[in-house]
Amino acid sequence: MTTTTRGFSGRRRARPEGNRVPPGQFVTDDFPVLSAGPTPRTPLEKWTLALQDGGSLAGRWTWEEFQSLPQTEITVDIHCVTKWSKLGTKWKGVTIDHLIEAAGLDEPPEPYLMAYCDGGYTTNLPVEDLIGGKGMVATHYDGEPLEPEHGGPARLLVPHLYFWKSAKWVRRLRFMEHDEPGFWESLGYHIYGDPWREQRYDGD
Repeated sequence: MTTTTRGFSGRRRARPEGNRVPPGQFVTDDFPVLSAGPTPRTPLEKWTLALQDGGSLAGRWTWEEFQSLPQTEITVDIHCVTKWSKLGTKWKGVTIDHLIEAAGLDEPPEPYLMAYCDGGYTTNLPVEDLIGGKGMVATHYDGEPLEPEHGGPARLLVPHLYFWKSAKWVRRLRFMEHDEPGFWESLGYHIYGDPWREQRYDGD
């Protein structure tokens, strides 16, 4: 079941000048919540994040260990496939580059990655869209710990793609030799999800 919170329709405001908002989007000051199921609430003492190379474990971090990794703060615009965009959002977390380095890998071992989350959600991504500072595992939003409704304690953040690719409650990242669909992709959403090309659904 898909659940939403009040504000999903958003308080719309005029599309700003310039090129910050992809076609078909409206800007909102709200932060709507859209999830494929109930909100998991994992105690931090039981939380871990794993990095896999295929079926082999490349790295695993407890919450305390994860917090000791290099932290990065970014300000980015985000764009949901349901057509809202939120500008100037502020996040803090660990970049995928730093995770790869912390696992002792010189470079990503495979060209694709699947994210696995509490609640059974998955989404696929090209590794090229995660490295070079383009992706992170975020733990803070707007200076505060990430709330469970927004994916806390940790979510994937890939702001240049539609926001379903920024998987909530992420717990495992697995490198793959070949691309394969995740949860929404297997139900007809686009395999890549570029908001600037309006890649919302398969065939777009």
